[in-house]
Amino acid sequence: MMQDYLFFAGINILLAWSVYIILMSGSLSFANGGFMAVGAYASGLMTTRYGWDLWLAIPASAALAGLFGALISLPALRTRGVYLILVTIGVSFCMVVAIESTELLGGVQGLGGLVGTEPWHVGALVLAVGACLWLVSYTPLQRILDAVREDEHVAGALGVNATYVKVVTFGVGAALAAAAGALYGHYLIFIRPEHFNIMISLFMVLYVILGGVNNLWGAALGAALMTLVPEFIRVLAEWRPTVFGVLIVLLLLVRPEGILAFRTVTARAGKRIRKEGAP
Repeated sequence: MMQDYLFFAGINILLAWSVYIILMSGSLSFANGGFMAVGAYASGLMTTRYGWDLWLAIPASAALAGLFGALISLPALRTRGVYLILVTIGVSFCMVVAIESTELLGGVQGLGGLVGTEPWHVGALVLAVGACLWLVSYTPLQRILDAVREDEHVAGALGVNATYVKVVTFGVGAALAAAAGALYGHYLIFIRPEHFNIMISLFMVLYVILGGVNNLWGAALGAALMTLVPEFIRVLAEWRPTVFGVLIVLLLLVRPEGILAFRTVTARAGKRIRKEGAP
């Protein structure tokens, strides 16, 4: 049982990071639940219908979702704020409806026969992605992302192609969500469209908001807490959803910027702080 909890915590950390990567460039996407479905169904189709090895199907489905995410972001990024959120919500709905309408994918009845995922596979991917994000914070790329996130017009004046940066982060975030979806689907063995409804996308964003949007550790902490805490308070029976909701509201009231509100310090900034002795 604990193995399952840790597995789903790892999947949710990956999904939270998929949203965090897009937020690094100043955009917010509610479409990652749809990209998760793309990864699960594409890898499932490759392995069950066409005999692909799982370890070829996962990167292939992630690449497909990444390309799809980048293409979708080109028209979506013409909007801003709440309009961008509505566009990404619409994209997520459309992908789920498309799956329900596709007989090859099992339609509303779902797709079965997916096998091969072990909990350590998710743990390994969490470590790999976490290491990559941590290393990025020590490169000039982090400063470029920070510039686009804070003011893309100023970043453009400095020679940064803000649209290109946003498209790339959309694609990478979509690819990571798809990889998590592929591992998730092959752990469940059987998947249906409702496994990837809009609530999945909403929870992904909530993980990041609860943990903190300014660093990768906040997204991971938010996902882990929202996955494990409901299980620890299971003894409350029917009161569990209410108590969990109250805890979330209280945390957001006490820490409106997230539990871990600090910003990731880039390599150059970190060296300056250590040299000058700044707090």
